[in-house]
Amino acid sequence: MDIDKLMQRLFELYPEDSPDGFADPFFVLISTVMSHRTRDDVTYPAAKKLFKRFSTPEEMVIADISEIEALIKDVGFYRVKAGRIKEISRILLEKYNGRVPDDMEALLELPGVGRKTANCVLAHAFLKDALAVDTHVHRISNRLGLVETKAPEETEMELKKIFPQKYWRHINLLLVKLGQNICRPISPRCKICTLDDMCPKIIH
Repeated sequence: MDIDKLMQRLFELYPEDSPDGFADPFFVLISTVMSHRTRDDVTYPAAKKLFKRFSTPEEMVIADISEIEALIKDVGFYRVKAGRIKEISRILLEKYNGRVPDDMEALLELPGVGRKTANCVLAHAFLKDALAVDTHVHRISNRLGLVETKAPEETEMELKKIFPQKYWRHINLLLVKLGQNICRPISPRCKICTLDDMCPKIIH
């Protein structure tokens, strides 16, 4: 498959590939932790509501956990996530002077942070060449025949072999949008997809 052509078409389809708020590393980190098993159209309004009230680790760590829970109650597992938000804030203050670290190993030590979340922070907050793979990216990469993998972490490693590094940080947002709007898990809208003529439509 022509990777440059694939990316050109995705960039043309979604020219604005960075949601509002992605300049602040703490917002990126906390909103991505909140997004686990929760749709983006639920996550981001809840994250914005939370950050309107508490926007720094200093404010989060002294906030009453019941108030954090109330602000993010629309997201899945909100009580667990509220606890993680408090604990992440505490660790950032104690170990990193309140700043979000910009390296993979340090991010992975934070509660509730896996490779997908860490890569999102590195790519969108620090503009590093990181490749975040969630369920959309994993599904679509296999459907397009780019990879043949069983798990997102394996997909990440395989995609890094296929895509030039300059594209890595863009892949997640572009394929997530494609997966939400067109290349859906069930009943994908192939007839209107910009990649239809390139796609082998491998359905598992």
